Amino acid sequence: MQRFKSEKMGCGGCAKLVTRAVQDIEPNDRVEVDLGAKLVTVSGATVPDDQIARAIANAGFPAAPLAAA
Repeated sequence: MQRFKSEKMGCGGCAKLVTRAVQDIEPNDRVEVDLGAKLVTVSGATVPDDQIARAIANAGFPAAPLAAA
């Protein structure tokens, strides 16, 4: 499981764009967006954190990977 913080997300449309951006590079991943916490959680990813963060950023939502808990 990989987690990312993206302060710019604020609506359901943002969540859809972020989900689509991640699934464009990882089609079988489960993507959860918590708008209140500004968090994106990706389960099942096989690509590095920085590649997912870049995909989210390219969708217009700069994202930073969070360290595993």
